Order: sequence, then C-alpha cells, then structure tokens
Amino acid sequence: MLRFKKSNLFTVVLVVALLSLSLVVAGCGGGGGDEKSGDGGSAKLERISIATGGTGGTYYPYGGALAGIINNKAENVEATAEVTGASVENARLLDSGEAQLGLLMNDVVFQAYNGENQFDKPIELRTFLGMYANVMHVVALEGSSAQGIADIKGKKVSVGAPGSGTENMANQVLDALGITYDDIDEFRLSFGENTEGLRDHVIDVGIWSVGAPTSSIMDLATTHKINIIPFTDEEMATITAKYPYYNATTLPAGTYSGYDVEVKTPAVWNSVVVHKDMSEELAYKLAKTVFESNADLVAVYAGAIESTPENTISSAVVPLHPGVIKYFEEIGVDVPDELIPPEMK
Repeated sequence: MLRFKKSNLFTVVLVVALLSLSLVVAGCGGGGGDEKSGDGGSAKLERISIATGGTGGTYYPYGGALAGIINNKAENVEATAEVTGASVENARLLDSGEAQLGLLMNDVVFQAYNGENQFDKPIELRTFLGMYANVMHVVALEGSSAQGIADIKGKKVSVGAPGSGTENMANQVLDALGITYDDIDEFRLSFGENTEGLRDHVIDVGIWSVGAPTSSIMDLATTHKINIIPFTDEEMATITAKYPYYNATTLPAGTYSGYDVEVKTPAVWNSVVVHKDMSEELAYKLAKTVFESNADLVAVYAGAIESTPENTISSAVVPLHPGVIKYFEEIGVDVPDELIPPEMK
C-alpha cells in the first residue's frame, strides 16, 4: 500500500449544487421511525440517510435527487441526502447503521465486501442500483509540464479527499504504474478544493474520479484552459491487469468548455448499495420507487440514463439485496446465480 502524508491545504470550498425539479432534500439522518397518520390509520415513518459525497462532485446532486424521489413518491419514508467524504466513508456509515443507502465506486464496494485495502473486516453490503461509470480525470492547467502520467512525479498532486473513492482509485492506479506517494508532493483535497488549488497554483495536478461532466471541472474550465492528462494503451493494460474492476474509457472531445481532445483514461462503475440488514420490504419499496422514476434522476444528472435494472446486473460486484431481486423478478429481469445473496440460498 502507498504511504500517506498530511495535506497542507486547509481551505474549504463549498460549491452549491442547483437541483432541478425542486427535488427536496429533507429532514434528519438516521434510521429511526415515528408514527404517522394517513388514510389507513397510523403507520411507521421510516427515516433513511443517503450517504453521498462532496458538493463539488456528482454524488451529492444524484443523492439529492434520490432523496427527493423517495420523499415525494415512497409512502411513509423520509430521506435525507448527507454530505460525506464519499465512497470509503459511505461504506463505513452503512456498516455502522448511520446511513441506509450509500453511493460508492465499485472498487470500494468490492474491497469493503471482502475486507480488503482500507477495510479491516468484511462489510455485508448488497447492491441496490447501478448508477453510471466514474471517469478518472487527471487535470492540470494548460502549459503545465505534466503532459503524461509519468510527468506527475515531483509535482504537487491532489489525490482526492481522505476516505473518498477518488483517493482509493488514485492510490491503486498510481500503484499499478509504479508511482508512490514518495514520488509526489501529495495533497488530499475535495473536488472544490482541487479547483481552487489549481486556480491559485497551490497544486500542479488534481485528480477526480467522477461522472463526466462534473461541476467543479466545468467551473475551472470557464476561467482557465485545462489539460486532462491521458493514459497510454500500455498504461491502461497494466492497470486493468492488476485491478480488473477498472476498464479503459474515452472521455469525448468537448466534454469541458474549450477542451476539444479525446482522452483515454480509467473508469469504474458506481453503485448505490445498502446493508444486508435492510428489510426486504423497505428495499423493495425503494427499488420500485427509484427505478420507476428514472426520468427524475436524468433531469438532475444526464448520466443517470445508465441507471437501469440491466446495468445494475451487468455492473454489480457484490450480490443484490433480496428486495431488489423481488422487484426485478416482478418486472421480468433475470438475476444470475452469482448475484443471489447467501441469505436467499
């Protein structure tokens, strides 16, 4: 594993995500319940917390949209989208019961489920929904001497916020290419801090693992010309051979303002996951509500067009929750044996 040093940037930048459709992010966190009167008498109100990420990435608006859909359409459920350190922290919040839905990169899902890397014990996660692919962005300003990945050696590089999926992915991708934190002056910054750090020349290179396009890089590209550093075919082959849950993708030209070059880079799918202990009834209710409201997700983040039952099956790296399987069976989607959880066997 790579060695971590202390970041020396303490500026906190809050980028407010504007959500369309007036999707409401409401209430409190936690998983308690209240009695709520309705047409059928009193019913238990389920309060759920959705662990997302920082406000400069895609997880927070996506999670906010999920909360709005659940609050508007799922009977007797109140959801809150929480700002977090993203994937690694989210897995731990699910394990502790402080969150009920968590947005995670699939490499972190796999590691948490198996008790590997940053996890000292397995966490009994279950797949709820396949979201979209995260694309690794290694960003410098135009004119930087960092033109290839090997060029980041000796540079001030932000590898992502502590406990984030970005940091986890940066750690493994650099490790596969023989680059350690001893080779760089590493900072551990959020997406918003990456943007400000590049603008102010506090860092030379910022790393994001995020759905494209993402607001913090779009913001940077409106004021500065950027360079997204590409990976070679040989580098990609080395990365995917060591970490098969990553794959090569191409970031299309024009994804960001003023940057009209295709970029080959690593990618990994994201998932919404839950703990095994979520009740089948609640998981079924949430799955039915969310999958049947995909248009509302797409209105907030266009990449959510990929958030389908079929992509949930094809991208899953851990078993599905029984409540999700119940919904998929209801709509005629086959679930392969390897995605059936032990509690259903």
